[in-house]
Amino acid sequence: MRKLGHQKHYYLMLLPGMVWLVMFSIVPMFGIAMAFQNYNPGNGLFKSEWVGLDNFKYMFQLNDSKTVILNTFIIAVGKIVFNLLIPLIFAILLNELRSLRYKKLVQTVVYLPHFLSWVIMSTIVIGIFGYYGVVNTIIGMFGVDPKLFMADAGIFRQLLIGTDVWKEFGYNAIIYLAALTGVNPNLYEAAAIDGANRWQLIRRVTLPALTTTVVLLGVLSLGNVLNAGFDQVYNLYNPLVYSTGDILDTWVYRLGLQNLQFSLATAAGLFKSVISFVLIFISYRLAYRYADYTVF
Repeated sequence: MRKLGHQKHYYLMLLPGMVWLVMFSIVPMFGIAMAFQNYNPGNGLFKSEWVGLDNFKYMFQLNDSKTVILNTFIIAVGKIVFNLLIPLIFAILLNELRSLRYKKLVQTVVYLPHFLSWVIMSTIVIGIFGYYGVVNTIIGMFGVDPKLFMADAGIFRQLLIGTDVWKEFGYNAIIYLAALTGVNPNLYEAAAIDGANRWQLIRRVTLPALTTTVVLLGVLSLGNVLNAGFDQVYNLYNPLVYSTGDILDTWVYRLGLQNLQFSLATAAGLFKSVISFVLIFISYRLAYRYADYTVF
């Protein structure tokens, strides 16, 4: 008790965070019950009819559910792969620059999109790929008819992955650049004395030094296989690209808040949460096994 008295100011500082956690993370968990009910807002959570797993069975019978799960998986995996590779290549190229001033300028410029919300970024993307956008203006100079890039289901996934990489690759490269600062300069000098050129230095010294970081980031990203990015998709998609751009999060949003199918939306959201939890557990186990990484 004496120790508790000495530390009371720490507990008081912790109190607002705990209240926020309980109010916005713990209490809403009781809403999971709606996934097992035929929820009626008039009856409330305690008087609505219990239907067991009927909502889950109905969800998997819908063609939409198969489409959004496939879209979510493809888009999320594409983002994971390219958000690992592009920052890695960028960090290696940036590390090869000798001008410190130019290196800082490039870093600052590529970091900027990370700090913009998808509300702003979507405006920029539409300004580039919209019907009256920059791309159509340029190809129009060569006599090509304007194209509806934002309404083309065939390229919408690539557009989502590409714009996400554009927004995040500068910020994601920070981890690789930090890892490169730990490389012993004597390794480069010894390799150079042995006659290694720039490409051989990258292949024999830089890439091996980044291998553990790449493996760790790749393994940890497995937990995001069903997180394709609600903000980005919601701000960029439209009904013409639902077949390739609609993901679990946007489907849940439409079911719950637009179509008022609360139980079905909760079942879909709970399905995603359970699968994500399992993937996160597996990814942390793999991270511990292959990269000796632990959270606690």
